[in-house]
Amino acid sequence: MILVTGATGNVGRHLVGELLTAGAAVRALSRDPATANLPSEAQVARTDEMPLDGVTSLFLNPAAFWGGLGDLLPRAADHGVRRVVMLSSAAALDDDPSNELASHHLAIERAIEATGMEWTFTRPGEFATNALAWREAISAGEPVREPYAAARSTPIHERDIAAVAAKALLTDDLVDAKPVLTGPEVVTHPEMVELIGEAAGLPARFEEIPPERAREEMLGRPYMREGLVDILLRLRAQAVDAPVEPSGEVERITGRPGRTFKEWAADHAHDFR
Repeated sequence: MILVTGATGNVGRHLVGELLTAGAAVRALSRDPATANLPSEAQVARTDEMPLDGVTSLFLNPAAFWGGLGDLLPRAADHGVRRVVMLSSAAALDDDPSNELASHHLAIERAIEATGMEWTFTRPGEFATNALAWREAISAGEPVREPYAAARSTPIHERDIAAVAAKALLTDDLVDAKPVLTGPEVVTHPEMVELIGEAAGLPARFEEIPPERAREEMLGRPYMREGLVDILLRLRAQAVDAPVEPSGEVERITGRPGRTFKEWAADHAHDFR
């Protein structure tokens, strides 16, 4: 039995599908099972109940535990869970203690390592789904306003993250591995906006704004603390001049090329209409 936390999230929902297709027994956790809309083949349970009986492997998405993991890891070990696959972050590569994203994910990684269970830490960089934050502007015909138009990134499709996580859960190929996951190409946000517009059939456009204005707007959003906003803006600024290359790990692990942002835009065109 594989337990999937955050099963209704962008990655979790695809992971449940990957595991079921492979014939695995899946228990999927949701805050509200009645509205989870997950495949009938999956057992669906409440996140706050955390039923671990019979579970041998665990997919851990920290975003499903806003208040912390509590006693999840010792309970999992006590119930005989042998493997934990964590949705970590490429931010964990940054050893700057002021980087809240890095510190948060590294702390959980180290806690998992200390349990003695097998582990894999998938470390994706920028999620292509971050672009969903632009849907209100694009659907309304407004420009997407952000700083650092020249910043480059390698956005990864959520289906590719799920495919790697499934490989880590179903095989021994990635035990004790920390693969950094990226998309297969380097793009800028203006290029991403253009690709979304083409896929959705809308006149999407990008407008660069000063970092100070972006900071003010970000601080007005839910869950955006001052320290986190400053880190995100700093990373965006660094991406203007820093070398950015696809890692190639998705293709190495899954045996097929990673999905491009153009493919992601086509998959999500309905979200922007």
